[in-house]
Amino acid sequence: MQNDHPDVKFGKTGVLLINLGTPDSTSWWDIRKYLKEFLSDKRVIEVNPIIWQIILNLFILTFRPSKTAHAYKKIWRKDTNESPLLYFTKSQAEKLNIKIGNKNTIVDFAMRYGNPSITSKLNKLKNLGCENIIILPLYPQYAAATTATVCDEVYRSLMSMRWQPSLQVIPHYESEPFYINALTESIENKVESISWKPDLIISSYHGIPKKYFDKGDPYHCYCHKTTRLMREKFTSINIETTFQSRFGPQEWLTPYTDKTLENLPKKGVKNLLVICPGFASDCVETLEEINIQGRESFMENGGENFDLIPCLNDNSSHIDLFAKLVTKYT
Repeated sequence: MQNDHPDVKFGKTGVLLINLGTPDSTSWWDIRKYLKEFLSDKRVIEVNPIIWQIILNLFILTFRPSKTAHAYKKIWRKDTNESPLLYFTKSQAEKLNIKIGNKNTIVDFAMRYGNPSITSKLNKLKNLGCENIIILPLYPQYAAATTATVCDEVYRSLMSMRWQPSLQVIPHYESEPFYINALTESIENKVESISWKPDLIISSYHGIPKKYFDKGDPYHCYCHKTTRLMREKFTSINIETTFQSRFGPQEWLTPYTDKTLENLPKKGVKNLLVICPGFASDCVETLEEINIQGRESFMENGGENFDLIPCLNDNSSHIDLFAKLVTKYT
């Protein structure tokens, strides 16, 4: 009997790590393309879309790409010609695949904005025979502008599939013991490596507009929860929460990181460490905004010592955390 049934791969599980995204290069056009996609997301910018598109295309996308390109050029990895975020996210997926991958489990990564896209990687996993896909948004503290928009794009991608895989999403992990342990271990390692004693540790998270919090977004609470758990485990130096990267004239979550760094020396805090627990990988927000701009502001206003604790990146403790999260769903 002739078998004319098409060859179909099935029976595997895919794990997709998803981070925010990155421009393809530091060129003006690549930066503009990336910003246009990012700032056109209605989860990120919750204003009248018609008015916003006029503002975005006539003003922001005319002037902001040059400023953003300048920031990226300062931290761009010349050895691999890619952003640090892309480099580390790729490495995280490779190392997690080594740790948990096998003939029935495949680990990959995607970006919410830019390349590689969520749709392309979901299709790749599906074509490799993944009937079940686990989505791990690399945002420890859930927010609508991060985790929810990842889910939106995943669901849109599935709408075009005739045979959809089953789907599981890991929504947040702000209080996972492996996560808190990895963060406090990174603090301890940095404190041991420097020759001065910090007066304070700032735990800086990406901010969101205050009105998002007022509408019920739990992000603010998750950030403070992470800081509280770090403080309970690492007790020798006080840890305080701040919020960075605000954009536009409206009020965002406070206290603002940039204003805090400017004012701390005037309050007697001369020796400062900063950690950014909400970022799974070092990126322009940590390496340029905090470690360059923030450092300059702190030192110019009377600070004496400043250092940034690296993100967990592709450290073994971070990969162990990912493995722990994923195995709950496999």
